Amino acid sequence: MRIRSPSLHELHAFAATARLGSFSKAAELLCVTQGAVSRAVARLEEHLGQPLLLRQPRGNELTPAGRDYLELIEPALQTLESAAVARLAPQAPTRLRISVAPTLATKWLIPRLPDWQALHPQIALSLAPYRRDEDFAAADVDAWLRPGEDRWPPGITAEYIVGREIVPICRPQDLRGRQALREPAQLLARPLLYHSNYPDNWRLWLEAVGVPLTAPLKPSADFEQVAMLVQAVMAGLGVAVVQRCLIDEELAAGRIAIPFERPVSIARGYMLCTRKSGQPPRALRSLRQWLLAQAG
Repeated sequence: MRIRSPSLHELHAFAATARLGSFSKAAELLCVTQGAVSRAVARLEEHLGQPLLLRQPRGNELTPAGRDYLELIEPALQTLESAAVARLAPQAPTRLRISVAPTLATKWLIPRLPDWQALHPQIALSLAPYRRDEDFAAADVDAWLRPGEDRWPPGITAEYIVGREIVPICRPQDLRGRQALREPAQLLARPLLYHSNYPDNWRLWLEAVGVPLTAPLKPSADFEQVAMLVQAVMAGLGVAVVQRCLIDEELAAGRIAIPFERPVSIARGYMLCTRKSGQPPRALRSLRQWLLAQAG
């Protein structure tokens, strides 16, 4: 394909001369000789087939065609300059301060932070204290990663990241022998352990996989944190339903098992909450993209 556009050298020479009004000032700006700028503009005029500047003793003035051409090329030159600076200039060190639900931080986020550091060495993540009754007023917090559904304060944007998938868990030995779990309905014969903040998880999972509930479910014990719930299952106190994203370590180590690979999606999950304030900073956009990729 034949390239019809002038060279960048010619375009920069013309734009600088048009803005500054003289070849000498344009040459100083571009770090070249005055003759080089004059010759570049002359080549551009020859290429376009019309004069762009009126050469006068006291400076150069744009012709009508020159004014029109400058309006056409200046946005493109500015875009190229911005892209070069953004790509090549070293990024200033940045710190993002985020508030993260404790269980998600320890079980999901922190094990993944080495990947973040490798990809974004100039952006340090700092974890702010987590508040269950968060009012999003803390000026020193850039973002929040917390459980919720679809109701948030008017000035907050919330985007789902991870945590809507729930699964049952048991001990690996519960899948072996004559008393092994083979059907979801058999879970009802085991002690059911509950999360005290989300007691409806068992009912949601059982109904979604088609287990009829003929009587109200009765918890054998309840725990306030997923870590406690998992420990109780490992200790043989019963079976539980938990968010799938929070048990990677225990599953990989063989300390717990998922008896039935039938994940159920619920409305509640961990959401990335940020302030509605126009275009978010680049560091915050990078964090969002990385979190979505990790959850993917």
